[in-house]
Amino acid sequence: MKERVILHADINNFYASVECLHRPEIRNRPVVVGGDESLRHGIVLAKNYAAKATGIRTGETLWQARLKCPGLVVLPPNYPLYLRYARFARQIYADFTDRIEPFGLDEAWLDVSGGDGVLTADTIRERIRRELGVTASVGVSYNKIFAKLGSDIKKPDATTPVSRENYQTVAWPLPVEELLYVGRATRAKLRSYSIHTIGQLAAAPLSFLHGIFGKVGDVLHAFANGQDQSPVMRLNEEALIKSIGNSTTTPRDLTCDEEVKIILFVLCESVCARMREHGFLCRTVAVSIRDNTLFCFERQSKLQAPSHISGEIAGVAMQLFRQHHNWLKPIRSIGVRCSELLPANGPLQLTVFDDDARDKLAALDETVASLRKRFGHFCIQRASVSADRPLGSIDPKGDHVIHPVGFFRNGMLK
Repeated sequence: MKERVILHADINNFYASVECLHRPEIRNRPVVVGGDESLRHGIVLAKNYAAKATGIRTGETLWQARLKCPGLVVLPPNYPLYLRYARFARQIYADFTDRIEPFGLDEAWLDVSGGDGVLTADTIRERIRRELGVTASVGVSYNKIFAKLGSDIKKPDATTPVSRENYQTVAWPLPVEELLYVGRATRAKLRSYSIHTIGQLAAAPLSFLHGIFGKVGDVLHAFANGQDQSPVMRLNEEALIKSIGNSTTTPRDLTCDEEVKIILFVLCESVCARMREHGFLCRTVAVSIRDNTLFCFERQSKLQAPSHISGEIAGVAMQLFRQHHNWLKPIRSIGVRCSELLPANGPLQLTVFDDDARDKLAALDETVASLRKRFGHFCIQRASVSADRPLGSIDPKGDHVIHPVGFFRNGMLK
């Protein structure tokens, strides 16, 4: 078999670059794109190189960024504009291959096997610069993980190959957190075992990593050793959906059960609407809680019967919360996730106690969804939700339109 040729294209400082392209007067000033501080989403989403030079980091709060750079230009995100540029970039990629797997708005893997990867990467970079007015970095490798690593190594506007011949000298000396899906918690645990570089992770015994992380340890060992074999999906090719969820940072810290109940109903309505759109019921409900010290936990429970009824899901979510949260700290964010999905139109096991009450609740949810589609999300709300306008004003389904696509969506990691 011929060696695969995989590219990972990453548009440099995407949000900030697009904003500076459309606002010539700020191109030479430090610029960040940040979330809505009034909703406590005030973090740096993207920055230009002038802002980066002052020490500003993606993910830090806007007030911290302003301390580092008093003259900082802070812009709200303009997602429709970014989506348009993301489509333009994918049109360029489509001239080279039909295997294009987006990873968020600004990144994508391309399978260009059979061609010259470096030449193709250089051509793509030149076209993005000339046709879109922004720059991109492209990694070239024989697998997706090292291609992603290559695009991160040198920025801006660079092509970096990571091959079977050079990956040990290029990838292995890098800090272990440079490897995809080694986050802060995983990095801390690896460092506690004196694993600081990708090379040290690659050399660690597989049984040792499996003992610490389970299946994730197997995956990370394969990643570090260049053994990723996951395919690049075709553009618009739908992968099997494993779970559906929504989370939100609340407009204020929550201090009582009634406030939590409002947020859970808002989230469960969103999750259930998405399950209906995709034709699913769920068997399991999970609730994640993060307090104001950023301590977080997640608990889950099986349903008595598969469901996509918002009231049922919210009831189980609230029960989980009451069982596992002790109110030692106020709550900053909440998430609800439904898993063990199965087709809504498939056969279901009924019991002798089943009646038409659940069918009526499901029909009510459908009616609410239809009204919201015609007249807007806030045309109809539960009385308990509308009682607190700041908390009830969240629309997680409509507001959170940008969702990075998970690498493991193809079911590689279960």
